[in-house]
Amino acid sequence: MKITKTLMATTALTVAATGAFAEAHGNMADSMTLVSWGGAYQSSQQKAYVEPYVAANEGVSATWDESSAEAVAKLRAMNEAGNVTWDLVDVVASDAIRLCDEGLAMEIDHDEMLAAGDDGSDASDDFGDLIVSDCFIPQIVYSTTFGYRTDMVPEGVEAPSEICSVFDLETYPGKRALEKRPINNMEWALLCDGVAKEDVYDVLETEEGQDQALAKLDTIKDQVVWWNAGADTPQLLADGEVFMGSTYNGRLFSAIVEQDQPIGMMWDAQVFDLDGWIIPADLPEDRLARVMDFVKFATDTQRLADQSKYISYGPARLSSAPLVSTHAELGVEMAPHMPTDPANAENTFLYNYEFWADYRDDIDAKFQAWLAQ
Repeated sequence: MKITKTLMATTALTVAATGAFAEAHGNMADSMTLVSWGGAYQSSQQKAYVEPYVAANEGVSATWDESSAEAVAKLRAMNEAGNVTWDLVDVVASDAIRLCDEGLAMEIDHDEMLAAGDDGSDASDDFGDLIVSDCFIPQIVYSTTFGYRTDMVPEGVEAPSEICSVFDLETYPGKRALEKRPINNMEWALLCDGVAKEDVYDVLETEEGQDQALAKLDTIKDQVVWWNAGADTPQLLADGEVFMGSTYNGRLFSAIVEQDQPIGMMWDAQVFDLDGWIIPADLPEDRLARVMDFVKFATDTQRLADQSKYISYGPARLSSAPLVSTHAELGVEMAPHMPTDPANAENTFLYNYEFWADYRDDIDAKFQAWLAQ
């Protein structure tokens, strides 16, 4: 990405202003290993955060590891081996809670460590309720929702617009793509088996409720292609291998707007979630100093707004929202493509972070055993 002289000058001033921690804590490492999810999301982080930071810090480099989906297991293993090689890890909120509870992520003082909002608000007020853990540094609000092939909708049938279309193989025949984990799938299954939205997690915490969700998923199991990476469903849709599939809304935005694929978006019962950084516990001082300097820069008001120029995820800071504008390359207004846009958020499902932090391991085991049947 080309960086103008004006941007470089502004960035240099911002980075200089955030260097007090490093100066107070000695030398900073010259390299960082950042962990994220790959694809369009990681690319947005690279362009909005990493490239301007590296440009303003001569000799500093950043390497990506696309292992966020396995962050909990890998950090557990690294900690057990006494060799944590990651410096900064992008995780979903529920995983941040688990890592914090297990002592694998560092607790932080958000107001002391992070930049104040451009509107003068303290970081804790600017991020507000999105700080779901003492170890979590929010970045974006995103949703998991469904895309479908517009040219595969049966003749004379309206395009799918409701979540339970996923389970309606008679009206909408064809393969489905679902993530190979219980999260979201279990909630959607219960919703489409008659459970009221407000009762879903009360039902899901019981053995009977878990069995009910799996029984509903059984009705489409032989038509499901299971995915592990966020890029899988857009590719399956592009290749015409599935009619409908779940994935992150930013991935679908990329396929629809940037790649002009014949794909439609189904926002009904989209599941809101958060992504953000955690810092592994007990990093060496030089690596910690570098990471803290980078995080203060990468999560300020402007940087979070800048990320929304590359992907349709809402910035986690309130002060960033007014700065969301157009796509950096296409000139498309980004606000209507955000999961938080009123037209898209008429029927959202709010993900319960604490539930999955508590029940994830047990329900994962049950779900994987069901898959193997």
